[in-house]
Amino acid sequence: MAERTNIYFISDAHLGSLAVDHRRMQERRLVSFLDSIKDQAEAIYLLGDMFDFWYEYGRVVPKGFTRFLGKLSELTDSGIEVHYFTGNHDIWCYSYLEEECGVILHRKPETIALHDKTFFMAHGDGLGDPNMMFHFLRGVFHNKLCQWLFKWLHPDLGMTFGLNWAKHSRLKRPDGKELPYQGEDKEHLVLFAKQYLKTHPDIDYFLFGHRHIELDLMLSGHTRMLILGDWIQSFAYATFDGEQLYFSNYEEGA
Repeated sequence: MAERTNIYFISDAHLGSLAVDHRRMQERRLVSFLDSIKDQAEAIYLLGDMFDFWYEYGRVVPKGFTRFLGKLSELTDSGIEVHYFTGNHDIWCYSYLEEECGVILHRKPETIALHDKTFFMAHGDGLGDPNMMFHFLRGVFHNKLCQWLFKWLHPDLGMTFGLNWAKHSRLKRPDGKELPYQGEDKEHLVLFAKQYLKTHPDIDYFLFGHRHIELDLMLSGHTRMLILGDWIQSFAYATFDGEQLYFSNYEEGA
């Protein structure tokens, strides 16, 4: 077996989304990708919103995703580190993914040293975004009392509500698509990264999800920023081989 030296980064599969017609094929392609990298992967970073809505009740987790969850378990059982950053659609991850699938859960942005490079990683929701309504809803979703109250909904009601909320949120956009890249002077994550870099000049790479756009941007002579697209349409991922970071799109069977 070849030595495992590569580190992979992906984001925003939104598995289970009612707004995605090809849900089963989408999950199979994601599992196929994870299977294709298992012999080269030292670690895998999932930067949030891998599920369109995930809520763990005390003894109940959402229906479906068995192929994906099984593959995560296989990877961690084989010694590959799988890191999972919660996003704005899967805030409500508690202990299941850690205990049953062996992933390492991150609930906030992290600065992580990988080999001799420094990475700042986050899902990206709320960073640099001045939208007060978004921050209000984000505060509600993160509120411990609101989370406690929600758990008393029957799972059928809770999951139906959550999945339909997520579907409505996506379909209310023009053509159901994300806004295109807004430019360096307006893109919230770019503005956040530039501001953060002023006080943390040691960062080599900023990696984000959330926006569903593919962006590869140099912020300084040595600092690079990536927004990782999604696993709905673009099937984008980044690979760090210990020296260089590569941005690619997965083509099944290629």
